[in-house]
Amino acid sequence: MTVSNSTASEALSLAGDFPAARYGDWRRLVDTVLKGMPFARLESRTYDGLTIEPLYERATVARAIPRRAPGAAWTLMQRVDHPDPAVANAQALDDLENGATGLILVFAGSISANGFGIEPSAATLARVLNGVALDLVAIDLNLSESSRHIVHDFAALVKERGQKPEAIDLRFSINPIGGFATAGKSPRSWSETAPYFAAMVGELRSDGFRGPFAVADGRVIHNACGSEAQELAFALASAVGYLRALEVGGMALDAARDAIYFRLTADADQFLTMAKFRAARKLWARVEAACGLTPKPVLVTAESAWRMMTRRDPYVNMLRTTIAVAAAGFGGADAITVLPHTAPLGLPDAFARRVARNTQLVLLEESNLARVADPAAGSGALEAITQQLCAATWSAFQEIEKAGGPWAALESGLVQRDVAAVRVERQKAVARGNDILTGSTAFPDIDEASPSVLAVAPQANTGSGTPAVSAAALPRLRLAEPFEALRERSDQILARTGARPKIFLTTLGTPAEFNARVTFAKNFFEIGGIEAISSPGPDVASVCRSVGTALACLCSSDKVYDKEAAAALAALHAAGVKHVYLAGWPGEREAALRAAGAQSFIYEGCDVLATLTAAYDILMQNG
Repeated sequence: MTVSNSTASEALSLAGDFPAARYGDWRRLVDTVLKGMPFARLESRTYDGLTIEPLYERATVARAIPRRAPGAAWTLMQRVDHPDPAVANAQALDDLENGATGLILVFAGSISANGFGIEPSAATLARVLNGVALDLVAIDLNLSESSRHIVHDFAALVKERGQKPEAIDLRFSINPIGGFATAGKSPRSWSETAPYFAAMVGELRSDGFRGPFAVADGRVIHNACGSEAQELAFALASAVGYLRALEVGGMALDAARDAIYFRLTADADQFLTMAKFRAARKLWARVEAACGLTPKPVLVTAESAWRMMTRRDPYVNMLRTTIAVAAAGFGGADAITVLPHTAPLGLPDAFARRVARNTQLVLLEESNLARVADPAAGSGALEAITQQLCAATWSAFQEIEKAGGPWAALESGLVQRDVAAVRVERQKAVARGNDILTGSTAFPDIDEASPSVLAVAPQANTGSGTPAVSAAALPRLRLAEPFEALRERSDQILARTGARPKIFLTTLGTPAEFNARVTFAKNFFEIGGIEAISSPGPDVASVCRSVGTALACLCSSDKVYDKEAAAALAALHAAGVKHVYLAGWPGEREAALRAAGAQSFIYEGCDVLATLTAAYDILMQNG
């Protein structure tokens, strides 16, 4: 960069007096800070076992991964899911008039319907799309097994309107494998489903639609708390399964390839999300090459993650979805859908829908995130993570292939077992506070007001018919749910008694000695809806009696504990406290502190969820 002004005759080089920064220079600085500790202490691991290093060199030989046209914006997709077709139509028109460039029609019972969705009928479809110029917007269908017939109704609607099918940017989203994974049942075996699927795609293609028709959907794995490699592997295996079915059904391989697209989940882990979307294209290109096809960019769409959404402090969902959109956009997504921040609470209102839409508009129009083609190319970190993720995904994909493909792997339980193993580890990390969901598992507002949602009751998806094939259904979870259940218990107690459950934070020493652990303990217990009351003073017993709770927590420094903890613990028990916690890692003091009356310890890395659940059991036992 150079800077000049009207009076200067020479340009000033801002970096001219500084030597070039090299990897070795950075390593020496890091090693100085580590003071003899191994560099590997700064590395982290993903749930796939991938190593994330703290420092990378630039990847000088990297190339941009082919994706959407350079500088072209991704398609801004808005959900249309209101069960009243007139309201759904009004929502769709409002979204399109205010910046959306596509609609995702969410039908009742589909993967992300959340208990709502459009009735799958020809009349409802026509009403929802009344006034929508089908040839000017992208439309993506979110279907279930029971609503898959709607693709024929859509084709009839296009014909009725006198429009050319090839002019419609329509993603049909036919996905029997994903439907089987989600529902855990199917009216047909794969040997019967594959030709039925191929015939449906062939019929739509012969009608003149250009597709794509079949979606390889990784959301079912992400929703079940699987890993990035597992999500990619399942999506890749699904795409290969559809490719085979279409070829066996008589479609040319090149046309079959064009009939398939991908849908992946974008979450608040920015770098892993970017790497996942980049890896999807590299992996599919490898499949294309193995089939003797010349690789070309595949359509990859994104939806923000359900599992990261929270009912408590839902406004933080806006931040999480913003990161997710940025990561998917940087990663090369062709279309992005954002779940409104109030989606876990019910059917989002106009404000929540507008925020979801404007999240993308701001990033596109004001931040210009789509202007750079593959901004991750050349980044040592992102290139390395992408490569590791490709390797881990390919290995998981091969395991599914060895099992006979995704359908057979679901029937045998292979996919469910692998995902469940990761889910257990992920839930442990959330329970221990290692994976944080702000507002729900950290930094709670115990008396927050919940935002409004539309007064529409969700409907249970009962399914239909007796399945010919069944398997364990992959669950759809949010990671904050166990902590939200504790907060709901607190709300119920408040409604019944007029007061929340409480814990008395007993402070020892000076504020400088107890403040840090008081703050930690207050955050710890209020995560579970237990109101923390602290009152510094020497008369511990009288203050504790005035609070009137069965729980207390001692808070101070380790040095103060050595001098004063025993007396304070005795005073708390004498005042009638049934269970006394101590804030801080006890270490070698644990035996002595337990002997003095400390019954539990709270500290960074302890099982927060189990501790809070046990606290409610104590409270219930003591009225």
